[in-house]
Order: sequence, then C-alpha cells, then structure tokens
Amino acid sequence: MTDEESKPRYVISVAAQMVGIEAHTLRYYERLGLIQPERSSGNIRLYSEDDIERLRHIKALMSDCGVNLAGVEVALRLMQRMKEMQREIEEMERKIKKVAEAKMEDVMEDVMKDIVEDVEWKEL
Repeated sequence: MTDEESKPRYVISVAAQMVGIEAHTLRYYERLGLIQPERSSGNIRLYSEDDIERLRHIKALMSDCGVNLAGVEVALRLMQRMKEMQREIEEMERKIKKVAEAKMEDVMEDVMKDIVEDVEWKEL
C-alpha cells in the first residue's frame, strides 16, 4: 500500500459511483464496520483508493459469490490476516537470507584459511 493509495480523496457520492452502489449503502457498511473512511475537518466522509478497492471486494463477494454481510466480514478478516502472514513470511525470508549469507561468508573464510594453511605447509 502506497501513500497515494491510502490518501483520502473521494466524497461519498463519487465513491458510490466508482463502486456502483448507493451512498446509503456505504453509510450502512460504515455502521457495520466494514469500511472506515477518513473524515474531513467538516466531518465529510473521504474515501481512499484502498477504501474503493475494499468496497469493490465487498460488492464482488456479495453479488458474484452470493456471500451475505456476515460472510463478507469473515472473508475480509481472513484476507487481512493472510496479508499480514504474507508480510511476516517475507520478513522471515529476508532474515534467513541474511543468516545464510553470513554463514556462507564464514564458510568461505574457513576455506580460505585452510587453503592458506595448506599452501604454507607445502612451502615448508
């Protein structure tokens, strides 16, 4: 998620039009906690690109898959958890790579020492 995607910019009527649902439906989703748009200083709802994408997921789950709102809530929580787990896996992979590279450096250092010792013994 980039800063641009999370920047609130669309008022409720524009967001509703972009997603293809009614503004009152967006308010209802907010009451249910499915979406949390930012608020301007004048208390106007402002939706980000991330919010729009989330709303599109909600709409697809309901209209294409026949999932009810309770199911949508569960599915969204699961998708969020999967994203978190994916980030954790990527972080672990980076750490493992660092450890492997450090171990490889140690192994190479040991091999070089052995080679130098072998050469020194042969010269004697």
